Amino acid sequence: MNSPTLSQGNSLASRDVKSLIHSYTNLSAHEKEGPLIIETGKGIYVYDDNGKEYIEGLAGLWCTSFGFGEQELIDAAIRQMHKLPYYHSFASKSTEPGILLAEKLLEIAPGNLSKVFFANSGSEANDTVVKLVWYYNNSRGLPKKKKIISRQKAYHGVTVAAASMTGLPPLHNDFDLPIQNILHTSCPHYYRFGKDGESEEDFATRMATELEELILREGPDTVAAFIAEPVMGAGGVIVPPKGYFQKIQAVLKKYDVLMVADEVICGFGRTGNMWGSETLGIQPDILSCAKALSSAYLPIAAVLVSEDIFRGMVKQSEKHGAFAHGYTYSGHPVPAAVALRTLELMEERNMVEHVQAIAPLFEKRFQALADHPLVGEVRVCGLVGAVELVADKATRQSFDPSLGLAANAVKAMQDAGLIARAVAGDNVALCPPLIITEDQINDMFDKFEQGLNAVLPLAQKAG
Repeated sequence: MNSPTLSQGNSLASRDVKSLIHSYTNLSAHEKEGPLIIETGKGIYVYDDNGKEYIEGLAGLWCTSFGFGEQELIDAAIRQMHKLPYYHSFASKSTEPGILLAEKLLEIAPGNLSKVFFANSGSEANDTVVKLVWYYNNSRGLPKKKKIISRQKAYHGVTVAAASMTGLPPLHNDFDLPIQNILHTSCPHYYRFGKDGESEEDFATRMATELEELILREGPDTVAAFIAEPVMGAGGVIVPPKGYFQKIQAVLKKYDVLMVADEVICGFGRTGNMWGSETLGIQPDILSCAKALSSAYLPIAAVLVSEDIFRGMVKQSEKHGAFAHGYTYSGHPVPAAVALRTLELMEERNMVEHVQAIAPLFEKRFQALADHPLVGEVRVCGLVGAVELVADKATRQSFDPSLGLAANAVKAMQDAGLIARAVAGDNVALCPPLIITEDQINDMFDKFEQGLNAVLPLAQKAG
């Protein structure tokens, strides 16, 4: 797209450069190079404005579980638009799609969750979590119990509180984050942070011990909640060692600290169960979800809370006259109708069973990449995975970040017809639509390998 006419012409690319601010984009480079404009999509494929086909290997942003052009979801939106295109949930107002969706979420939810609050994105949902935790502890007469512990390399969103909980420095740098009462504990990445001679179980034990030490340093009467993705997404698709969450939850229970499961990426079949919490053995007091809730066809998110937490909210609303939190589009009937149909389709088409059936091939093709000269570690869970690129397999030495090896590999994959994503560090992730077939998995990994091979000379030149 390197074109001298980007700042002068009237193409879509030049108009983009003149008018749009792009998320997670080097804005300076974008002014010079312009965008990749996606025009249409069908199934697992998207097509740019020149008609070139790409496998959407990250399901958009970890979210389009049913791929592109699913007529059932389109029809659900149209039907609801005709019936009631908008209404709100303020002041005891409600709509049928919101009620039915809340019932469905509670029916399939893990653990003992009692009520649903709707938001519009994972970031909004996790900001809501922070407010509800604080509100709840005020209802309990525990005004100091407000600190929320997240983890280094975690991703929880970009709004002020959610970005603060995120444990990735670029989301804090020059945004004056994190805010007060947000803490971070160790990242459960055994490959990077395990000590010499330390088994995975011992590493998991150390992670729990470090969490307990942090709680004790801060004071258990000040620590309110621990938030975690079952599998860490943007931090590098980090799958915790076996037993990690069991050990972590024992510490939380000991000190009356709530367990918050961020299921924004892991929810709705991605890990081979309906919820990542089921895959990793989490019993949440609060659960946030978004993305695949509507297969990303329309913005919607949800926060599910236990009955104890809801009772605390009721108490505070009695005290103040109202639960003074909510969004204009909370429970919007059109996204709610699409989300409800998405969950129905998951059952009608046995999508969790489909993921379980094809995940072994997905894992096999990922694990085969461990022999590639650039790959230090392979991490995979269900239909989400990543490779970490290293300069030296034996020492696990990383490449110089200025080389941008993962980003260059992703560009090469795009040239080959695959959209993947470079995530924290030199990690390249795949998270395809759940509807992907075995033949399409093989095609996707063939293109993935092409991209890795294309940057091998760059890596060798860098030493």
